Amino acid sequence: MLRAMLDATVDHVSIAVRDLRAAIPFYTETLGASFLFAGERHDQGFRWAQFRFPGGGKLELVTPGGSDGFVARFLDRRGEGVHHVTLKVPDLERAIAHLGDRGVSLFNVSTERPDWKEAFIHPKDANGTLIQLAQARFSDEDVARHHLEPHDPGSHRHLTLADLLGNPPDKAAEPPIS
Repeated sequence: MLRAMLDATVDHVSIAVRDLRAAIPFYTETLGASFLFAGERHDQGFRWAQFRFPGGGKLELVTPGGSDGFVARFLDRRGEGVHHVTLKVPDLERAIAHLGDRGVSLFNVSTERPDWKEAFIHPKDANGTLIQLAQARFSDEDVARHHLEPHDPGSHRHLTLADLLGNPPDKAAEPPIS
């Protein structure tokens, strides 16, 4: 019944890491994931990168962009590991109403941006797991293409795999978007 009400799908699992550069080879070279897209949110103090597996599924690595953001606090309290699970829903407002009717605590609800709307289910209501509900306007492929186009970054910045690994920019070395 919940599936029918939310029509949610698992989008990705997010893993908090202290050193993004050191973590990436395990997920790409050892586990076989390919780089999808990445970014940096100065206003929230973190960097993130998403990777997709050939058979399906995605992982997101998040790392602090400073010493006072939510990822830094998470790492200080819990160490490296799963930070959250993201469920994509087609209608975030409906999901919020559905969960509210059931007494589920939500926080950091953001529905202002048409491209990405999100809300978080508190771990106390989800067996100790932080769950992000998200409604995305664009597909992963469209987002990946957007990340390669020049634009006004505002409060965020898009990153390439070379940026994350500290390599000099070389577009020829960038893996194709799959």
